[in-house]
Amino acid sequence: MADIPLQVISENSASERRITPSWSITQLKRKLEPVTGIPPSSQRISLKTASKETVAIEAADEDTTLLSNFPLSAYAELHIIDTRPASAKLNLNDTAGVEKYVMPADEYEKKPDSVLAWKRAEKLGRFNPDAPSLEKAKIDAFDFEIRSRGIEVGKRCRVGGDDSRRGEVKYVGEVKEIPGSIGAWVGVQLDEPVGKNDGSLGGTRYWGTESPLKHGVFVRPERVEVGEWPVLNDLEDMEEI
Repeated sequence: MADIPLQVISENSASERRITPSWSITQLKRKLEPVTGIPPSSQRISLKTASKETVAIEAADEDTTLLSNFPLSAYAELHIIDTRPASAKLNLNDTAGVEKYVMPADEYEKKPDSVLAWKRAEKLGRFNPDAPSLEKAKIDAFDFEIRSRGIEVGKRCRVGGDDSRRGEVKYVGEVKEIPGSIGAWVGVQLDEPVGKNDGSLGGTRYWGTESPLKHGVFVRPERVEVGEWPVLNDLEDMEEI
């Protein structure tokens, strides 16, 4: 009798396995132990057929009862439940007690097939001889945007060309809490609470006081348009209703 592919599903695993109908239930349980990690004596097996019917794979004499006695069909689901108490089960998802290997920095530096070695060969990042001048060019570009746009603390502005995102410039400068960023950012206190923060970032307060409302946002200078942008009054158009 040909093998039948079934989906074997347990609490910690799921895989496709080929099952031989001439196996006994006892043989099946023994073969499932290395797959599921559940001892045969603690396995409760059920078969979910294509018609969604659930059939228990059990018998009074599991040593002689063959799997051919059950409605096996290709890609049906074989569910294995671990009947052991929680204290007796292995927690395969808890890695807190697993000692983790950390490669020493000097050993990693010597590896020829690492990302670091690739960056070194391609002269990327800190290995790029032009990196300092490129960083300076970026910083200078941001400073030019600030000067040319007239961005100063206290001035009214809008963000990203969105007329509904009006506010006041509260901060101009570097924001070290933003990973991998260089150059100036502009901190804006929006009129409406549609920002990302309350004027603080990563534990550093740049303006204002702690608030549950998110009026604050940090953006690059090219997204800020300084001008006479008064606070929007939603009641101005009430006469037109």
